[in-house]
Amino acid sequence: QVQLVESGGGLVQAGGSLRLSCGVSGSTFVINTMLWYRQAPGNQRELVAGISSSGSTNYADSVKGRFTISRDNAKNTVSLQMNSLKPEDTAVYYCNAEVQASVLSPARSYWGQGTQVTVSS
Repeated sequence: QVQLVESGGGLVQAGGSLRLSCGVSGSTFVINTMLWYRQAPGNQRELVAGISSSGSTNYADSVKGRFTISRDNAKNTVSLQMNSLKPEDTAVYYCNAEVQASVLSPARSYWGQGTQVTVSS
């Protein structure tokens, strides 16, 4: 069983910073791509940032230059440093990881439960 648990959300004023973390536990033979998504009320879930197992990163245009994704492969964690936050960054942020649970298992996509980020103007 693979579990993803996010932490670090909260309320911050515009221009402030937050750091989200996500830990992957359970059967984790290989963790491939790790991603952060977000979903604001009334909107579809959107990709915010991703990082490959080798450390290659990609970002949504709306967060480039403000957010930084990183991972610690030894600890099976992925983080999202969010700076210069704007009210439009308000959303529930979800961690996603592609995990191969064992050498005999195909890779599957797993989701965390989400953490609320609220940016006040």
